[in-house]
Amino acid sequence: MRILFLLDDFPPIKYTSASTLTYNLAKELLKKGHRVFIITSVQNKLQQGEGLYEGIKIFRIFSDYHIRWQSWLSLYNPQTIFQLKKIIKQIKPDISHFHHIHRYLSYHSFKIARQYSRAVFLTAHDVMLFHYAKLTEFINQNNLMIPQQFNYKITPWPQVKRFKKRYNPLRNIIIKHYLKYVDKIFAVSDALKDALNQNRIRNVEVIHNGIDVDEWQIDNDEIKNFRNKYNLFNKKIIFFGGRLSALKGGEKIIKAMKVVIKEIPESVLLVAGKKDDYTRRMLELSEKESVPFILTGWIKENELKAAYWNSHIVMVPSICMDSFPTTNLEAMSCKRPVIGTCFGGTIEIVVDGQTGYIVNPLNIQTMAEKIIDLLKNPQKAKQFGETGYERVKQKFSIDSQLKKTLEWYLKFTAND
Repeated sequence: MRILFLLDDFPPIKYTSASTLTYNLAKELLKKGHRVFIITSVQNKLQQGEGLYEGIKIFRIFSDYHIRWQSWLSLYNPQTIFQLKKIIKQIKPDISHFHHIHRYLSYHSFKIARQYSRAVFLTAHDVMLFHYAKLTEFINQNNLMIPQQFNYKITPWPQVKRFKKRYNPLRNIIIKHYLKYVDKIFAVSDALKDALNQNRIRNVEVIHNGIDVDEWQIDNDEIKNFRNKYNLFNKKIIFFGGRLSALKGGEKIIKAMKVVIKEIPESVLLVAGKKDDYTRRMLELSEKESVPFILTGWIKENELKAAYWNSHIVMVPSICMDSFPTTNLEAMSCKRPVIGTCFGGTIEIVVDGQTGYIVNPLNIQTMAEKIIDLLKNPQKAKQFGETGYERVKQKFSIDSQLKKTLEWYLKFTAND
């Protein structure tokens, strides 16, 4: 089959969780003999044009504008639409499969793909089909328990208040119109499917993200080199990484660590993320709370793997609808226990009391207690890690994701 992926960002120019997952899927499809193409955007004119990346034909279209216009230009972006139409017409794909296109490629591209493709699919990685940013409105900040169900329904007024001049009253209506050109929407978690359904977006099936656990195995020398580089010997390492923000829960971890170090003073928080205003806030808070804090800056590939393998616990304390954090999969591929959020898709990956713990990240005391429990019981932590590793291999492999995706591709093209 001729398979076209469309997304705003793609390696090696830009790495996001969605682009990395799409890249991994594209590589697997290429191995199986399919012809794979990518249409993506770049924000530097010097990077636009055609090229090959590890056997994948990539078309890069230039587009850049201020984020204040996103609720309008994400619907129809004249910077990309005409080039995109020309490329899709040239490729004539059997499958057009969209991922993140809610800034530069724009939702109008669904309509174009429908004209020149045998089937059109969309993988929703987040709530942007009905929201403008991270969904937090469903969280009761005063409830420190783990809720049994969530009301994800969002109405216009909270969005008007939150996004002010960025609010476009026609945005969600127009997106739903363009979704009529999509044969099937894939949600990366049951939680996300529920959120989409509650906001009247139907035709959704769940395909969880997958990972190749073999790619996350590294040799002992690399692990030791990382430990030497950041002076991690004789430390109890709690790891937190990714695209950091307040809604990822970094400040909550620091407050929990303040409790932890009173009982286990050799504990240290290892943070891998871009050095920006938010990480500076974390550093300032850690100094104020006297919490040992090591910031690596943005790392990738083997250094990131080494960070996981050097850790005792991996934290995923998101305070938002975090659809399916890949940090969980990466940690469990490295046989590390996870303390994860009750909000979003983490509860579908991490099994409470078996591969880690599920917590309400607003409950600082409970989060600290779970960290202390695993640090004081290394055998339990090891067992959690081993169980998590087996769970990822069985339930969340890239092969499983690929098989389910291909089944849907064939379902919509077999009788054409």
